[in-house]
Amino acid sequence: MNSDNHSSELDVKLENIWASYNSFEPILQNCSLKINKGSSYVLMGPSGIGKTTLLKVLNGLISPSKGNLEVFSQLINNPKDLVSLRNRIGYIPQNLGLINNLGVLENVLLGALSSTNLLRSLSGKFRDEDLIEAKESLKLVGLEDKVNRRCYALSGGEKQRVAIARALVQKPKLLLADELVAELDYVTSREIMSLLHDVRKRLGLTTIMVHHDIDIAKNFGDKIGLLKHGMIHAEMDSNEIDVDIIKNMISSDNV
Repeated sequence: MNSDNHSSELDVKLENIWASYNSFEPILQNCSLKINKGSSYVLMGPSGIGKTTLLKVLNGLISPSKGNLEVFSQLINNPKDLVSLRNRIGYIPQNLGLINNLGVLENVLLGALSSTNLLRSLSGKFRDEDLIEAKESLKLVGLEDKVNRRCYALSGGEKQRVAIARALVQKPKLLLADELVAELDYVTSREIMSLLHDVRKRLGLTTIMVHHDIDIAKNFGDKIGLLKHGMIHAEMDSNEIDVDIIKNMISSDNV
């Protein structure tokens, strides 16, 4: 599903990035990537190849050991540089990161912590504007009638909607999502992706998503990047997808 307005302005630029969880086993190796503002980029590849690691680098959870990283045209020299930009980056982890015993509204308000002082957040006393933003985010994802429902009582698709709303409440410009719909059935996963596509277009978001479903990548991504050996091995526009190449790469043992 190609973007109507591709911009030459970049929101993300990686040049020869190396990153690992320890100093001995690099996950990303010479990884380079450019992502246009307002576009939807899908990362694909075999499990364990570095897709999640790449998202964590962009979110400041992992610091690259080598290479250059630019986010919103700002060169990131150390993790502190990215901290100042983090309230503009929404992140939905693979496990969603919801607290099941809390209500829907409380979970969404967790996304406002980056703009709320520590004492206020620890006491659970959020600003009126945070409450307004949280309810607006829930309205965007169609859960305005589930504000007080506990998360453990929600369906799988509803939990995905809460996670999206939590990311949106901080008004990000870049949204990272790690296998957002991997656990959902065919129909629900398409509903969630259609919702996210509409929200992205409405808010002008740039999205970087990890998916294993080729059909989702083709229909909801502007460009697909295939990871292999810790780097972007190939890229293709969604309307030029070679399904056989993607299937062979994802199923390949030689990664």
